[in-house]
Amino acid sequence: MLTYDDVLKDIGEFGKCQKWIILILSLSGLTFSFLIVVSVFLGQIPNHWCRGPPGTLELREKCGWSLEQERNYTVPLENPGSSSHSRCERYNIDWNVTFFDCDYPVSLITNSSGDILLTPCKNGWFFDGSRTTIVSEYELVCENAWKVDMSQACLEIGFFLGALATGYTADRFGRKLCLLACLAGTGVSGIAVAIAPTYPAFVIFQILEGLFGRGVCLINAVIATELVGPRYRRVVIFVTQAVFSLGVMLLPVFAYLVKSWKGIQMAISVPHFVLLLYCCLIPESPRWLLSRKRIKEALKIAQDIAERNGKSLPSTYKEMVRGENSSEEIKNPSLLDLFRTPQMRKRTLILMYSWFTSNVVYLGLILRLGIQGGDSYVDLFVAGAVELPATLLGFLLVERVGRRSPFMSSQLLAGIFCLLAACVSEDMHWLKTAVATLGRCGITMSISILFLVTNELQPTSIRNFGVSICSSPSAIGGLVAPFVLFKLATVWSELPLVIFGVLSLAAGGLAQLLPETRGTRLPETVDDVENVMRLYEYDQDECKEMIALHIST
Repeated sequence: MLTYDDVLKDIGEFGKCQKWIILILSLSGLTFSFLIVVSVFLGQIPNHWCRGPPGTLELREKCGWSLEQERNYTVPLENPGSSSHSRCERYNIDWNVTFFDCDYPVSLITNSSGDILLTPCKNGWFFDGSRTTIVSEYELVCENAWKVDMSQACLEIGFFLGALATGYTADRFGRKLCLLACLAGTGVSGIAVAIAPTYPAFVIFQILEGLFGRGVCLINAVIATELVGPRYRRVVIFVTQAVFSLGVMLLPVFAYLVKSWKGIQMAISVPHFVLLLYCCLIPESPRWLLSRKRIKEALKIAQDIAERNGKSLPSTYKEMVRGENSSEEIKNPSLLDLFRTPQMRKRTLILMYSWFTSNVVYLGLILRLGIQGGDSYVDLFVAGAVELPATLLGFLLVERVGRRSPFMSSQLLAGIFCLLAACVSEDMHWLKTAVATLGRCGITMSISILFLVTNELQPTSIRNFGVSICSSPSAIGGLVAPFVLFKLATVWSELPLVIFGVLSLAAGGLAQLLPETRGTRLPETVDDVENVMRLYEYDQDECKEMIALHIST
């Protein structure tokens, strides 16, 4: 029976039509990269100090003080001999005995030993600087500082929910419908994040933004993979990944120019509505339509693609669909399909672990830039610039070597460089940073190959659902990464790098158990996965017997 891969040979495996569609889809990789890294700028903590009690306002107006002068009178220094003021405490002032004199403005409360008493900030904070962030907007400092990390955690929760919900929806109701819904949802929820009046509303909208945004990313990768022939699947995946890295480079430049966090958030949300208009012109995946036995629609789209590519669909393809005359009932995607058979179970578990590890290591090494000090704008720009050659290297290797070996090697190299970085002394900061950067290059290359491998290993009938389930642990990795980096570093500063290294080495070893997919047809059903692997194993045994027979003779 003919499959859609056979049809692509006649209508064009990567013609003008597919290139136009891939170009539009790749732009969503740009917006998704904004969504992931924008928290670095939204959550920046500006210099701040306690707002004085109501009486200080009267003094400031009477004496003509600036905010700095008021701070000198009402806020203690952070440490004796320090030039910076405390961020979370102020002097305990007794306004009942205060003399309203500009030279001796306040009376400080002391204990029986004569020590000046301090009190936590009760009247809010002043925030320094010309930039606004969610920290200054919702006063997420001191006892509320944990809410900054909570906002990032809520985004990761949205990613996790989006991976589960949109995967099933796209396989059940179609790629295009789900993509359009996710684009609209990301744009609306992103704008809602910018105008949220309270912190609880802010994090609720962030969960929704993560849910829809993750759906856009996953569905685009699936559509791109299904529209082209086997030789070009690597191209579309790596184009998307390259655009993602470009977005990591562009956002710091844009965030530096825009002073308001609301302006930044609005700017990364509005493009989704532009993409929505263009994506309305994208056809439904013919491969998905065939899996749902919607023959006429699939043939019509295939004919349209052929015409745009300057070709025509042969009339002989009216019976191109596997099981066209079958009365077999169409099955909706089920979680059991991913674990019911031996080969699917093995693939699913290995891919889930690989996604978890890749995100833990990637985000951990990115966040590690922040605790090293330096300019976050420059650091993120350099991080994106480093990812581009790593993505290109991955593209070249999967073309010449295949999928499995580069995927395994990149994971192993990431683990080795993380362990080596842990062994380098802090006195050799430049060498330590360089080795850790090589580890990040390895994990970046691994992620770009992982996108391709995950799509190729899943059957068409449950591809979007399978990709979503396998990639969902990456959101858990996003939640775990800050804990590993910041909490375990208090035990031993190099412990996070050691954990990153061990996780990557284990993922590299497990990758050896996955089959090679270069040049192979995409499986259509779960049964295809099992049958192809049984045939592969049979051929391997037959070859061994032939070799043994040849040697004996």
